Amino acid sequence: MLATLCAIILPILIVSALGFIWGRMGQTLEPRLVTALVTTIGTPSLVAHTLTGLTVDTAVVGRMVLVSFAVFAGFALMGFLVCRAMKLPLHSFLPSLMFPNTGNMGLPLTLFAFGQEGLALAIVFFVISITLQFTIGIGIASGSADPRRLLKMPLIYAVVLSLVFLVTGWPVPRWLSNTLDLLGGLTIPLMLIALGVSLSQLRVRSLGRATILSVARLGGGFLVSYGIGRAFGLEGPALGVVVLQSTMPVAVFNYLFAELYRREPEEVAGIVVVSTVLSFATLPLLILFVL
Repeated sequence: MLATLCAIILPILIVSALGFIWGRMGQTLEPRLVTALVTTIGTPSLVAHTLTGLTVDTAVVGRMVLVSFAVFAGFALMGFLVCRAMKLPLHSFLPSLMFPNTGNMGLPLTLFAFGQEGLALAIVFFVISITLQFTIGIGIASGSADPRRLLKMPLIYAVVLSLVFLVTGWPVPRWLSNTLDLLGGLTIPLMLIALGVSLSQLRVRSLGRATILSVARLGGGFLVSYGIGRAFGLEGPALGVVVLQSTMPVAVFNYLFAELYRREPEEVAGIVVVSTVLSFATLPLLILFVL
């Protein structure tokens, strides 16, 4: 079991640590360039290649979609209650409690824990997560929601294209499949390196508050996802993927949006850092639980 845990966790830690060391050495890694590569090329390619090669039951995928929406509704309620109890502004702190790091950490962890089947289900959860974050999440931070943002997301078109192939049964041309595989392959390593670099540049401002909110993000994410997953009848890898993705730390995008809309970015940065450090410490127990 120790070997299994090391095989799942150590690659995440090592690649993230390389990014952290890179950032602490003062080396350049333009965040906007990395974000652009990951969001406009890497992630859509990874999603399209994985979805068009789905080998899991479509009924399980459909249930995963429903569970994902239910889980994020649960996160919204949990975050609202925590913010109200701590008398914190929703614009600044609710997105951090709602949206975990399902990309940088969630995707590689589910891949190593459950293989390609797990990655396919994790990508379904990730697509729902990133869609909600770039609509509702931005809406909370900015004070106004605009569904038209979806039209600017290449990820949405990758999903639509994948569904066309899945519904019609058309075979994906080999040149296209190989191209998507090649481009999608850069996504997970880049995500982890970018996570490490981001952590090297962020600072913790209010350690006590950041710790409380980080525990709420991780602990609440676990309880909400496990309860909803069981209520929907999920089991095995499907339940494991939902719990694993939901118990990830605060997504770095929450900090970027807080910075963009001036929603106490220093406080949000602290939650990102503390929740990520705590998650690294709790990962062995989490992996043991879901396996």
